[in-house]
Amino acid sequence: MTNQLKITLCCTFLFFSSINVLQCKPFESTYQPLPAEKILITNASIYDGDGNEFKNTDVLVQDGKIIAIGEDLPVPEDFRIIDATGKWVTPGIIDIHSHMGVYPAPGVRTSSDGNEATSPVTADVWAEHSMWVQDPQYALALTGGVTAFHVLPGSANLIGGRGVTVKNLQRTTINSMKFPDAPHSLKMACGENPKRVYGNRGQAPSTRMGNAAGYRKSWIQAEGYLRKITEYEKKSEEAKELEYAPRRDLEMETLAGVLKGEILVHNHCYRADEMATMIDIAKEFNYKITAFHHGVEAYKIADLLADNGICGALWADWWGFKHEAYDMVQANIAIVDQARNGKGCAIVHSDDAIGIQHLNQEASKSLAAGRRAGFDISEARAMKWITSNPAKAAGIYDQTGSLQVGKNADIVVWSKNPFSVYALAEKVFIDGAMAYNRGTDLLPASDFDIGIISPTKNRTQE
Repeated sequence: MTNQLKITLCCTFLFFSSINVLQCKPFESTYQPLPAEKILITNASIYDGDGNEFKNTDVLVQDGKIIAIGEDLPVPEDFRIIDATGKWVTPGIIDIHSHMGVYPAPGVRTSSDGNEATSPVTADVWAEHSMWVQDPQYALALTGGVTAFHVLPGSANLIGGRGVTVKNLQRTTINSMKFPDAPHSLKMACGENPKRVYGNRGQAPSTRMGNAAGYRKSWIQAEGYLRKITEYEKKSEEAKELEYAPRRDLEMETLAGVLKGEILVHNHCYRADEMATMIDIAKEFNYKITAFHHGVEAYKIADLLADNGICGALWADWWGFKHEAYDMVQANIAIVDQARNGKGCAIVHSDDAIGIQHLNQEASKSLAAGRRAGFDISEARAMKWITSNPAKAAGIYDQTGSLQVGKNADIVVWSKNPFSVYALAEKVFIDGAMAYNRGTDLLPASDFDIGIISPTKNRTQE
């Protein structure tokens, strides 16, 4: 039975029942991988994404999965052999903070769909319902080795809505791009943005204390909503027949999903003191923050982040473009990584359609800054910042983010060490299928690309 048929049957059943709380999951992933290849990558230098480095090592891929990693693996019949002598192999890069699709190219006002700036709390909106699947930026990210990315709503609101993780393959529907079984996220924002957007309109919040009050009011509402749902579900079937279920509330469904641990919180926040406040609010309402994004002052509370199992999704060197982004150090990512004797979780993110194309170089800059500050960090460990750590923050580490037997074969073959500014992603595999090949110009193109490029060629020929 297909996912779509399951959803249809579920919803049909509920339409004729007395229950008006939808129990099935709409908008589920319908992703289907490209036809997988049988591949043996030989003699590679490897960063496995879990902090290990291997030399002269082979990777065997079949049915979309990694089935063996080791030296001098036997060559099975009918396997394609890729000689990676002098080259490097890594997991596919994952960007935990992208707005591709919701702010697509070309950057015109009519396609600016990242911020539902109509209320300080819009937990009811989902980024995937704004995503334009024709965005040419996806393919450009693929040339930089990005195999998956997480798209968030913008940061105008205290609570901006749900984020989504997608496979970096051009498709015709968003559901067919969605990463199977990846949880949704909830985008929250603290600091300047919400108070500026709504304060300028003469609305609340207009101060940081108004921000904090706004979060707490929403979580109190969500607790009440979840309590009603829980109480109803505990009733006997006979009792349920005598009353209606609590009415659906899209905003509260999302917040209740966070309280139940089903939706991951990703929090835009720059200042150390505000991050600490958000941690206190999370403890008050018993939910967990997965990652603080941007956090130019994360280095000030790196131990606090490590103690609470919170990742810092950070830039290598963006700072100073507004007051709350001013107090930054270039070793920020390294300090977060090394907190509590290396127990920190650091991520290099892009928040930018150009930056996503060279996240390996952004990681290299962060590594160099950390070493200059005196931290002994290996390149193999730094590779975690753009592979396994963002996979964990997206809730997909069980499937991807590192080169492990049994995981998806999301693999990049680099022309040289990926921490070199001269390194190029030569081949990119997603689920064991070649998605990009620099040598043959294999690069997916959306219908939009083709529609723009083809007429131009015809006019030139005329």
